Amino acid sequence: MQHRPQNKLKWFLIAFLVGLLLCIRAGEAQGFYDPLLYYFKNDYQNQPLPPIESVRYGVHLFLRYGLNSLISMAILYVFFRSREQLLFVGYLYVGLGLILGASFFLLYETSGDANKLLIFYVRRFLIQPLFLLLFIPAFYYQNKHR
Repeated sequence: MQHRPQNKLKWFLIAFLVGLLLCIRAGEAQGFYDPLLYYFKNDYQNQPLPPIESVRYGVHLFLRYGLNSLISMAILYVFFRSREQLLFVGYLYVGLGLILGASFFLLYETSGDANKLLIFYVRRFLIQPLFLLLFIPAFYYQNKHR
């Protein structure tokens, strides 16, 4: 019985944080510069990639990635209460963000229309909190088998 208020708070915090992720997703068109958002929602297979302002797009891309990453890290911390895992995930998010960001811009600038689908998926990992869906079961499994 003693843990009940803590569990309610834990689930409230998780729901609140997931709500923040949903708000970022819902406001993506208004809050972030992303000409590829409309491009990939339409018949992109028959259209050339739209031009982007690289610096502006990079700032907005990494801002969104950073917000999603921080909220995802908060969710992981509320779930597992491990500073060690949080630090590990922080390093992973930074490293993966740099690798994916560099990959995205390299693909966009060098291969463009030839790799639309690859650009789409690399961008998807940068703008959506997909790593969270990988980290929750991985940490759950790791904590269960300790």
